[in-house]
Amino acid sequence: MTPPLPGLALLAGATGLVGREIAGQWPGPMQLLVRRAVPAPRPGLTIQVVDFGALPSLPTATLAFCALGTTIKVAGSQAAFRAVDFDAVLAFARAARAAGVQRFGIVSSLGASARSGNFYSRVKGEAEEALRGVGFEHLVIARPSLLLGDRTALGQPERAGERWGERVAGWLGPLIPAGYRPIAAATVARALVRTLPTAAQGVTVLDSAALQRAGAGP
Repeated sequence: MTPPLPGLALLAGATGLVGREIAGQWPGPMQLLVRRAVPAPRPGLTIQVVDFGALPSLPTATLAFCALGTTIKVAGSQAAFRAVDFDAVLAFARAARAAGVQRFGIVSSLGASARSGNFYSRVKGEAEEALRGVGFEHLVIARPSLLLGDRTALGQPERAGERWGERVAGWLGPLIPAGYRPIAAATVARALVRTLPTAAQGVTVLDSAALQRAGAGP
């Protein structure tokens, strides 16, 4: 595993599939920004309950991970979805940059494009474009395909599409191109934890196939 950079790491979205894995895998000190109080997954983590619509000043930090995200079904409307997947993401990024963060990693989605005709993919793409303008020296964008993980353990409803995708992957396996196969949340987290501390200057985009490679192994 790549050793952490000196200093504090920030994480928004620690209660989701990928965020929970990042919190458990990151080997250094980390502050979790959450919307509701949760127990710390391991020693060395601190919890800060925040309103992403009115973020306070954040502590000085070296890097930040953003795993915020919801679905239109869970959010209840397109506007509520955008408030999380665009507004909260950008608010966290700006607060992190103001706290000194130069390395920022975001969990986006396969197919993200600001020009997409699909609302979900378009919002994800618009968030990516907005992040490019925040001023990070190193921006890592992860675009996983269908995520696999135990949502019930997080108190979240299972997603029919994810269950279906896992079954299809089990049936077809290697016949599915690597960039489209369902991917374990732990693999996505491992790829980000390994990549962000050493990413080259500029923007690094990891599609799902690259995430599989970078996050392979224990």
